[in-house]
Amino acid sequence: MDPLEIRVCRWLSEEEFEELLEYTDYVGREGGCSVFRVSRVKVSRKSVDAEDLVALLSDIGAEFDEGSLREHLSRPRRRVVELTYCPEYLCARFSFFLGEDLRGALSEFGMRYRRRDGVFLLHPCYYGSFVEAARRLGIDVVDKTGFLARAELGHRISLRMVLRDYQREALERWVKSGHRGIVALPTGSGKTLVAIAAIAEVGERALVVVMTKDHVRQWYEELSKASDVPPELVGFYYSEEKRLAPITIATYQSASRYIERLAPHFSLLVIDEVHHLPSEKFRAIALGSPAPKRLGLSATPYREDGRHVELFPLMGGVVYYKSPAELAEAGYLAQYEVMTVRVSLKPDERRRYLELKKKYRELVGWAKFGEVLEAARRGDRRAVEALKLATEMRKIVQMSKSKVEKVKEIAERERGSKIIVFAHYVDLARELAKELNGLLLTGDTEESERMRTLRSFRESREGVLVVTTVGDEGLDIPDAAVGILVAGTSSPREFVQRLGRLLRPGPGKVAKLYEIVTRGTAEELHARRRKDLSVVKELEVGEEDRE
Repeated sequence: MDPLEIRVCRWLSEEEFEELLEYTDYVGREGGCSVFRVSRVKVSRKSVDAEDLVALLSDIGAEFDEGSLREHLSRPRRRVVELTYCPEYLCARFSFFLGEDLRGALSEFGMRYRRRDGVFLLHPCYYGSFVEAARRLGIDVVDKTGFLARAELGHRISLRMVLRDYQREALERWVKSGHRGIVALPTGSGKTLVAIAAIAEVGERALVVVMTKDHVRQWYEELSKASDVPPELVGFYYSEEKRLAPITIATYQSASRYIERLAPHFSLLVIDEVHHLPSEKFRAIALGSPAPKRLGLSATPYREDGRHVELFPLMGGVVYYKSPAELAEAGYLAQYEVMTVRVSLKPDERRRYLELKKKYRELVGWAKFGEVLEAARRGDRRAVEALKLATEMRKIVQMSKSKVEKVKEIAERERGSKIIVFAHYVDLARELAKELNGLLLTGDTEESERMRTLRSFRESREGVLVVTTVGDEGLDIPDAAVGILVAGTSSPREFVQRLGRLLRPGPGKVAKLYEIVTRGTAEELHARRRKDLSVVKELEVGEEDRE
């Protein structure tokens, strides 16, 4: 007979039945008797000893083996947690009552109790550290997740390219940091090669997440050029292409949508352009992956909204950083000049701008923009109206005729070079492309047209390419030497990325980045603030006015 089994062969009142269930689980009816099984978890939760339980069962008139029950309850109990992969979550089922002390010791994992089946839920990203913590606390782990069951890559990758000294240092820092962390290197400095070297170093299955389909293609080309990885070991996961392989390259969109399918297969997670990860949609990639080894790549991981701090628990801290100035000085990137060019609004633009500014102040006074934005999210009608005014003001500033004239002037001065013009608004980008007889890329450009446009610009010796901030994702024009920012930006990340588009080295190459800023507007303040931030202090600022 089961030492924990008890029988009650008389009719139990509802109150007696409920009281028994506080210490037992109901098994069913057999031979005219109700059969229960004593639950050690419930007994532990109630903090009663064997003496109290025996007294309760005797009062109810239960039949049980008193000696066996006492002996069984007095034995030290093996504490076990069983791990399974539930859709989206890691499920932890404990064989014992999880008291306050243990809950406190495991609180860093943000476990949430699901009452209907008695399991605790936690994000798969905590898989490795949770297993370590449980074992450290004397809890046996029964792992039924299947995670990392086949972590090995199955092929020893050799590099065909020699790492530069800073790339080798970045890789070493990442390895010393427990195979976790973010490498921040300027655009054009070979971040992808660092990641390929990391995959070769660990020799484990890797999920690589990039922004666009263009990036997928570029990543594969770089992987094939830099290593001897066989094509059959590489899979792609985006839109209509979904093939898993030991090294799988996926877009952010597909990885966030299908992370449950992708998660169990990879022990190394590589996130390109990692500054995008903290968004509500994309952070699901890092939370949903159990991969213990993680590498983030970015020209600068810092975000203006402060959410870069969310990257560090998800991916690890910044383990290596080099600025454009440092690498240009060492000869790895082209030398460059940064020139701020100031223009003034046309009289009619100025009048309209000041009218809107006055209405904006009447609505929200001198409140900070972030406060206005938060108030609008809460439904404040004045704040919502103020945001509409702010948008119209920004459009006047960025689409000023003075800016169009200045871009044309600079483009004429730099004739003979490949020039990339960065615009914010699609309408402005179209106008500039028409005025400059240039090529155009926006976020709406069809993939086939985008490929034709990029091929045409790459193959030409000179010319102008106008892009929007969305359109320049994945832009790779090694011999482009001149950039024009039509709008001043407070974003150091965006500024460094635009600069990086021009810094591929070449014989005698000196890249030029023009930043066109409108006098007497927030653009001037944004430009000054950006230059004060530590991530771009090294940038060389050239002449302030070429009018």
